[in-house]
Amino acid sequence: MGSDSLPYDVSIDTVYGSGMEMRIAIAGGGLGGLTLARILHRHGIDAVVYEREASRSARPQGGALDLHPESGQQALAEAGLAGRFRSKARPDGEEHRIVDPTGRTLVHHEPQPGSFSGRPEIDRSELRDLLLDSLPGDTVVWGHQLVAATPRPDGGWELAFHGRHRTDCDILIGADGARSAVRSLLTDVRLSDVATFVELNIEDVDRRHPDLAELVGPGNLWCVGVNRILAAQRLGDGSLRVGISLRADDRPIDTYRSKRALLDMFDGWDARLTALIEAGDSAPTPRPIETMPIGTRWSSRPGVTLIGDAAHLMPPVGEGANQAMLDAAELAGRLAANPADPDSAIRTYEEVMFARIHPIAEMSARVQAMMLSPTAAEDIIRFFTARPAEPAPAD
Repeated sequence: MGSDSLPYDVSIDTVYGSGMEMRIAIAGGGLGGLTLARILHRHGIDAVVYEREASRSARPQGGALDLHPESGQQALAEAGLAGRFRSKARPDGEEHRIVDPTGRTLVHHEPQPGSFSGRPEIDRSELRDLLLDSLPGDTVVWGHQLVAATPRPDGGWELAFHGRHRTDCDILIGADGARSAVRSLLTDVRLSDVATFVELNIEDVDRRHPDLAELVGPGNLWCVGVNRILAAQRLGDGSLRVGISLRADDRPIDTYRSKRALLDMFDGWDARLTALIEAGDSAPTPRPIETMPIGTRWSSRPGVTLIGDAAHLMPPVGEGANQAMLDAAELAGRLAANPADPDSAIRTYEEVMFARIHPIAEMSARVQAMMLSPTAAEDIIRFFTARPAEPAPAD
């Protein structure tokens, strides 16, 4: 499919010819919500994205993503953004090396130079900006955190936002992540803690820390020990994002805000590796890694559905953003193909999504458990020998 083609033969007249206009509200302006808004816009269907952040630059967007051809890249093609993605992506960012605590290399993957045939990396911030810039300026309403949605007697939803602002819509799509406010309309599923992730950043690494720049290379470095991983990722702005993954335990989260405490956890590791912690430019930022139960489903409800982490929160091993964007593409396509019966379109999307996500969630849970196990080094060598696709410590 060409980057400028649409997968469905749907015109604006088809959508609006009956005089019916779907008022679509998307809660959450992350990659899934913005991809959904963009593909709907290409079909002539307007949507409003309500985002809790005050602006696109209100906070850092995290590290880089490897976009998969069958999911994230496919969604960008349907969004008509494949060419712009290629202009910003970094194929060399696919390079990754896995070492043990002594620094011994276990796995080293080097992509073919300049090739986009695999899973090229792109910074989250670059990808989000690409999507934002493709939308009309009034699509995203900043500073609006959805706190409640109430069904209206005549159908649709009344939306309440933090700060008491209210509006309404006909169709509500929850793209509002792990702590989704929309999810409670469909399921009371509980999240489980599966790990702790701690992040540090090292700015201007080539000039300030050339030894660490060489150690990490153009892509990713994962240092795998017993029940823990120390990872580093090169970003397009010349910085390193350092991530520490640990098994969930009973220690207070503030324990991980101390570099000294982290260094004690990696006592005995090669000093070239722990230098990644010491070089962090600010205090470590920890957060729990939570997941939804594998196989979570809900009974379809008129006028509302979920995409991305709101629908299927999984361990962050490289699938989250890709599946969120594919959810968006599939839902947008269904709504565009059947605008007169959006509830039927939503039901069809949900059944396909549930079937697609189940094996991916099972695989993600296995990879998460493997990478934080006592035998992780041996398990990872077997994993990569049998299957070349790489996991990642956080997405």
